[in-house]
Amino acid sequence: MKRCKWATDVEPLYTKYHDEEWSIPVFDDRELFEMLILEGAQAGLSWITILKKRETYRKAFDNFDAEKIARYNKRKRTSLLNDVGIVRNRLKVNAAIVNAQCYLEVLEEYPGFSDYLWQFVDGKPIRNHWKNMQDVPVTTDESDAMSKALKKRGFKFVGSTICYAFMQAVGMVNDHTTDCFCYKAG
Repeated sequence: MKRCKWATDVEPLYTKYHDEEWSIPVFDDRELFEMLILEGAQAGLSWITILKKRETYRKAFDNFDAEKIARYNKRKRTSLLNDVGIVRNRLKVNAAIVNAQCYLEVLEEYPGFSDYLWQFVDGKPIRNHWKNMQDVPVTTDESDAMSKALKKRGFKFVGSTICYAFMQAVGMVNDHTTDCFCYKAG
């Protein structure tokens, strides 16, 4: 089976992620929030690092329950910073807490986080037609707009590159290469 070149690595977790998650549309608010936090945590690191830590992240961050995360106190922050199973970066841990608070504010204004985020692609996935991964951009007008809007609301670790990776991950953008079986199936 032919896959996007990045997923042909010897790491089975990458292949599983590519085949079963990447670029498949996600509309569940909690899953979208989780991916936004994980994409931010990935900044400056490889995605495989985060994939390997994802289960620990889920435990450490109360399965990405934004209401719980928004109320984390100093003791919980210290506990997170001592948890070797996650990326122990103070800015990223603090960003997750701030982002949970911002997420809850979005829910006061929109019926769901999904409604808010999917508006940046007019509610439907953008299907690109790239021949190889070198053609795939790292940002787009849509990721620029999402980044700007999230930052304006106070979200952290949501630069345009992070937003584009997030959009790919949750299926707002389908960037499987044209020779990939996932592209053909989509």
